[in-house]
Amino acid sequence: MRLLHRASPWRTLFAADPLPDPTRLPPLLAPLRDALKELGPAPGLADAHAWQPRLVEALMRLDLPAWRISQLISDHNAWLYRRAIQLAQNEMQGQGWGEPPVAYCVIVMGSGARQESLLGPDQDNGMIIADYPDSRHGEIDGYFQALGERFTERLDQAGIPLCSGHVMARWPMWRKRLSEWGEQLALWTADRRVKRVQQANILLDFQTVHGEADLAEALADQVARLMPRAGLFLDEMGALLDEQPVALDRFGRLSGSVEGAPHERAVNLKHQAVLPLVAATRLLSLRHGVREVGTRERLAALVVVGALGAETCRGLTAALERLQALLLEEQCHGLKAGRAADGWVDLSRLGEDQRLLLRHDLQQIRAFKRRAKRA
Repeated sequence: MRLLHRASPWRTLFAADPLPDPTRLPPLLAPLRDALKELGPAPGLADAHAWQPRLVEALMRLDLPAWRISQLISDHNAWLYRRAIQLAQNEMQGQGWGEPPVAYCVIVMGSGARQESLLGPDQDNGMIIADYPDSRHGEIDGYFQALGERFTERLDQAGIPLCSGHVMARWPMWRKRLSEWGEQLALWTADRRVKRVQQANILLDFQTVHGEADLAEALADQVARLMPRAGLFLDEMGALLDEQPVALDRFGRLSGSVEGAPHERAVNLKHQAVLPLVAATRLLSLRHGVREVGTRERLAALVVVGALGAETCRGLTAALERLQALLLEEQCHGLKAGRAADGWVDLSRLGEDQRLLLRHDLQQIRAFKRRAKRA
């Protein structure tokens, strides 16, 4: 649950508030340099978000792998979050609200936290606030409610929609003191109620984007203590894997859900490939006390603790990378055709070798789901 890892120079692109200076990039990075020149040094939030497909196009021209591009999309979204929060704080200070009354951090959840973002996500965020006396609740929570409303509204206006499930810091459910988050987790993990498991599943992939990262670390410590002992809760999480089938029929042929499909050859590889892999990896990681958040990192850590073989880890990691590549390519194609970026992939656009490899990857994911459920 730590702040974004910067081991690769690529991860420094959006680490600071000023955008990279294109004049300092070498000729070898000309596609990225040109894209940054088009954006300009001080874009508004909406322009910066609308530029994201152009960023992806430049990174593809540089032959970056899809998993790395997903990381950089996540980093760029985190930059947008930080900018929206700072603008909201500045506005509040100008209106007499003053500085934040206690320490806090804003967290993102889901694919952004796992560093696996694709194009077109909505908002999934929350807030962890340092503990304070109940007598000050009206004053302190009033400040953070206003901050949550303002930064999420800014992101919505910029093109990152408000979450339809209300998973945002503007709502009390996702804006709590650190001790309250601990109590909430203890309640959610005490038994195997479906709704509680679903809510916890949202929270359990989280990452700091702004504020005091130590608060998120403290919450991660509580997760690490609670989860390996929450047998009934984890059993229900395993049962819920059945609600995320992969896009194969009982004969192992490619066959996705027809609900919401734009045409008969479309398969939703986000919901029927990536998310089942993510969910199974999360479950196995929680059972074995793995603290990493990203799916790639979780799979590697499961090898280290002896819960997964190295060959299986390599196969699943490669499957995730190929799925991300298919989805990003299809999203870029769809945007150019005037469609929204979503999780649907047109099988008729895949070559026979790609379809065979996709079947192989989905079979691996289905077998891994069964294994995670039995563990």
